[in-house]
Amino acid sequence: MAALNPDPAFWAGKRVLLTGHTGFKGAWLSLWLARLGARVSGFALAPETRPNLFEAIDFPSERSRIGDIRDLAALADAMAASQPDIVIHMAAQALVRPSYADPVGTFAVNAMGTVHLLEAVRGAPSVRAVVVVTSDKAYENREWPYAYRETEAMGGRDPYSASKGCAELVTSAYRASFFGAGGHPARIASARAGNVIGGGDWSADRLIPDIVRAFWAGQSVEIRAPHAIRPWQHVLEPLAGYLRLAECLAGADGNAFAEGWNLGPADEDCRPVADLVERLARGWGDGAGWHLSQRTHPHEATYLKVDASKARARLGWDRRLTLDTALDWTATWYRAAASGADPRALAAAEIARYEALGQPGDRAGVRAGVQAGVQA
Repeated sequence: MAALNPDPAFWAGKRVLLTGHTGFKGAWLSLWLARLGARVSGFALAPETRPNLFEAIDFPSERSRIGDIRDLAALADAMAASQPDIVIHMAAQALVRPSYADPVGTFAVNAMGTVHLLEAVRGAPSVRAVVVVTSDKAYENREWPYAYRETEAMGGRDPYSASKGCAELVTSAYRASFFGAGGHPARIASARAGNVIGGGDWSADRLIPDIVRAFWAGQSVEIRAPHAIRPWQHVLEPLAGYLRLAECLAGADGNAFAEGWNLGPADEDCRPVADLVERLARGWGDGAGWHLSQRTHPHEATYLKVDASKARARLGWDRRLTLDTALDWTATWYRAAASGADPRALAAAEIARYEALGQPGDRAGVRAGVQAGVQA
């Protein structure tokens, strides 16, 4: 069964509330949703970096609310104002190392922020589907070389990972307690994506932005954990998964999709950090390179992979870009932007290019996969 593109017929005219719309992934997703014809509203903190992709994509100011997910009243007001059909929750404290510096804030945003989001949905009768975006790091990491499946235990040694595990538990508890079976009609699912790369990410303390900043400055990039293995994927891969999951949740068989989902790359694209840095350095040229950090750093997991077999079989989702292709697209994006190209035009062209790689797919096959999952 071929991978499915998002369905423009589904998204045209849909009201979508996207939390975290000012972030890297949020900006990409809001642009894609607009391309599909959706009416997107956003709720998030102001962008933290300059430059940033959000300010380049011309998000409608009247539908963008700058607010804190920890403020339930403000979030509920944004929900009431937008009256969404679909909610995609991406607002988060999204990094491991800052979670050590501010564990209280990390749990407040990632765990209680998810509580606030689902409480706001309970007060919004228009909502039919909610995708809660968590993380591949939500699993209890046992440092094994095998990919985690959706049935594995939630956990987390560091505050960030634990907070994402908490977000999963919150989502499960709310789904069982307040949605379906006579409760609110919205279907609720969570999505656990791999490590995302792509153009337009200028965040601090992330691998690709750190590499790009160092290479442009003619400096060697400092690397903390060159042997750490991560499930790398281009930003459009999990976004396509979120869109497909929302479509399935809102469909006639939506209850069969109200659960947790992994969205990760093929096993061969789960590579050490050093592989990515060396691959980008070779493509960059000009003497680009890296060196091992000599500073002391807090604990981060060494092995991390997720098994996306369920998403491939039942959502009709699959990765379209190999890691090498994703790195090529990413490097080309940054070089073009640095040469003066319009970031919005670059992102729009990349979305169109990604869609062109997809196939019409077999929606009947997806429905058969749903029934197989239900019967199992």
